[in-house]
Amino acid sequence: LKSYQEKTGLKDAVLSGTGAVNGHPVGLAVMDFNFLAATMGSVVGEKITRIIEAATAKKMPVIIVCASGGARMYEGMLSLMQMAKTSGALARHAEAGLPYITVLTNPTTAGVMASYASLGDVIIAEPKSMIGFAGPRVIKETTHQDLPPGFQTAEFLEEHGLIDIVVPRGDMRSVITRLIE
Repeated sequence: LKSYQEKTGLKDAVLSGTGAVNGHPVGLAVMDFNFLAATMGSVVGEKITRIIEAATAKKMPVIIVCASGGARMYEGMLSLMQMAKTSGALARHAEAGLPYITVLTNPTTAGVMASYASLGDVIIAEPKSMIGFAGPRVIKETTHQDLPPGFQTAEFLEEHGLIDIVVPRGDMRSVITRLIE
């Protein structure tokens, strides 16, 4: 962790806080793949849960920009518990009638994709992003089937209804603004 903190200047793989998107207040969390492949450990899960809870209390939308290699396995069960913890906070956010927008970047995989990354009211992905739970090799070995071309790309998942829209990064602010409004 210390080497990644020195390398990136971050304390962990996510930055979170409140802000505004074109004047609309939001709770925001942004994952940074440069910090240990943006794996989700207990600190990442806690920070994401806290921003969701703060946004719920302030009646603000939540936006999470995801990138991840998955759960931080060396933390063991503490890492895996973050999947349920973040999902529970999002369920309470939804019960309050507040929007949640997920932005999937390249790559967004494993435990992060199996929890808060896939729970958005609207799920946006950047073009050509790799998105999925397990890698293609693992899926092929498990299912004993050849995978279709483009499997686990944003475009494939949009075509099959698992992602709502594919948006280039340069257009993200205007699309998110329209969604919030």
